[in-house]
Amino acid sequence: MPARDRDAIVEKLEAFAAGAPQDVSALKGSDFYRLRHGNWCAVFEQNEQEIKVLDVAHRREIYR
Repeated sequence: MPARDRDAIVEKLEAFAAGAPQDVSALKGSDFYRLRHGNWCAVFEQNEQEIKVLDVAHRREIYR
């Protein structure tokens, strides 16, 4: 993953945690969410105190 995309995903996750709207969707049939940046997706779970990133991968590979 290019460093530029990695940094952008981290910034988006931090902004989402702070309450800013982002491109985040709930994954159907699970308690996980996905955040998308270009062709990259981060799958994470969220509770009241933290966001736990489970995986970050290219969007064609993330759901396998």
